[in-house]
Amino acid sequence: MIPFLDLKKINLKYEEAIVEGVKKVLHSGWYVLGEEVRKFEQAFAEYCETKYAIGVANGLDALELIIKAYDIGPGDEVIVPSNTYIASILSVSANGAKPVLVEPDLRTYNIDPHKIEESISPRTKAIMVVHLYGQACNMNPIYEIAKKHNLKIIEDCAQAHGAVYHDIKVGNLGDAAAFSFYPGKNLGALGDAGAITTNDDELYKTIIALRNYGSHRKYENMYKGYNSRLDELQAPILQAKLEQLDSENNTRRDIALYYLNHITNPHIILPFVEYQETSHVWHVFVIRTTNRQDFVDYMGENGVQTMIHYPIAPHKQQAYKEWNGESYELSEKIHSEVVSLPISPVMEMKDVQRVVEVVNEYKPT
Repeated sequence: MIPFLDLKKINLKYEEAIVEGVKKVLHSGWYVLGEEVRKFEQAFAEYCETKYAIGVANGLDALELIIKAYDIGPGDEVIVPSNTYIASILSVSANGAKPVLVEPDLRTYNIDPHKIEESISPRTKAIMVVHLYGQACNMNPIYEIAKKHNLKIIEDCAQAHGAVYHDIKVGNLGDAAAFSFYPGKNLGALGDAGAITTNDDELYKTIIALRNYGSHRKYENMYKGYNSRLDELQAPILQAKLEQLDSENNTRRDIALYYLNHITNPHIILPFVEYQETSHVWHVFVIRTTNRQDFVDYMGENGVQTMIHYPIAPHKQQAYKEWNGESYELSEKIHSEVVSLPISPVMEMKDVQRVVEVVNEYKPT
């Protein structure tokens, strides 16, 4: 079976660096918010070309902290893509604000900038853009809308580490950005981890306190904060992997290009890349087909593991039952048809070729 993602193989590439990093932390005697976190934050800020990076516990916390730090809460609204992982929406709800869903562009699956303005109200405080599947959003029209209505732009970069929009890295395309380092991400830890990037001095100071119980000085609490700190043990692991991120993203691009050039099955809709090659880092390679379960079963029977990102649209989830009667047709279509093919920086070309062969031989039953 060709696995969808072989995390063990990915991480064993870094075994020596991981062991060395854990030893370094062990022998330091400092296990929370120490030197390793500081070094990673500096390196990640430099990578994203931002003034600051702040290590936090996970990607959802990163989004929640940004929204809280901007004092967005009850009575406020945040524009969020209707086609996204539910964490994007949960971060708004957790702060007491109202998520307002906007449909995607069916070609890219990212939020459609041309549908944003009609959903803005006097209560709108921010636009959250999600660089879904690894492709940067179409930002220029979003900048114009945000400026016109005096709105913050919050980036959800959980799937897009290293992606570029017109020579600017994601993480530096808005007022603040949230990253997840969940193990399966392009830059993945050995557990949960996340970060926030920003150029905003005041936001940085606020989040530094918020992530640590709201404390700017030990035992003095300015805010009702969180306990959300990047683990010291994860920092050297992420540091080692960060050095290879661009190279691994290029490997993903090579695999994606092979798929794009060689999958010719008329029953398969291939991904669309809107901008230059570097705008997409291919966290997942998502195709669409109208008879999804039949395709998934066929792939498994022929030795290829696939995944579905994601099977249920957020507005159809029980957690948001207040939306269950609403219709977001494009999101529903996407969520009923998408299938992700194997792609990773350790995938061998013979397996890539086999995936193409199996896909091209598929005939709906």
